[in-house]
Amino acid sequence: MTGGEFDLDLLRAERMGLDEALFCAGKTPGQIGRIVEAVAVAGRRMLLTRLDEDRHAALGDDVRAVLDYDPLSSTARVGAAAPPRDKARVAVVCAGTSDLRASREAARTLEYYGERAAEFTDVGVAGLHRLLSRIADIRAHEIVIAVAGMDAALISVIGGLVRAPVIAVPTSIGYGAARGGETALAASLATCASGVVVVNIDNGYGAACAAMRILNRETPSPPR
Repeated sequence: MTGGEFDLDLLRAERMGLDEALFCAGKTPGQIGRIVEAVAVAGRRMLLTRLDEDRHAALGDDVRAVLDYDPLSSTARVGAAAPPRDKARVAVVCAGTSDLRASREAARTLEYYGERAAEFTDVGVAGLHRLLSRIADIRAHEIVIAVAGMDAALISVIGGLVRAPVIAVPTSIGYGAARGGETALAASLATCASGVVVVNIDNGYGAACAAMRILNRETPSPPR
């Protein structure tokens, strides 16, 4: 479906098992609004990412009215919510409240696909007892998304404590030597916990999509 400046990929779910998402950073409110309107008119669903509060506020009233918007994660959804599963299969584990933007982006992406996200927040290793008190609950899930900034120590610890696939999300949170997340990214890639998968800095959306690819191998979604 084309609209001059855009060409919606409505068959992506049939090819990949994942819908096209609208990355809003760098787009004008007018461009975002026209895409949202086209999706709504077509009766389709779409996830919007990196829709900051200023861009959301600049959208027309009619556009905002069709969006389910969450300012913490800077995500929005066009269309009805997918029916949620009865049981959460993915745990999203977040080191600190400063990392919540990325962890909520992961959780909201999972929710878009009908996956209940079990969120474990503020369990960073500086207070290791907080993580250890929740580890049995975390282990009960099929996939763990671990979100951490600074030295990303949580990711290695989680990787050494659970059997499930671990998807690491290094975040840009931290003081000077954290280098905007580059230190957390390097630490995640260098982890001694074997088999941890790492996505890009602050990419909660990408981590959730990786989790969905794993889950879709077990229970593939029918083409829409």
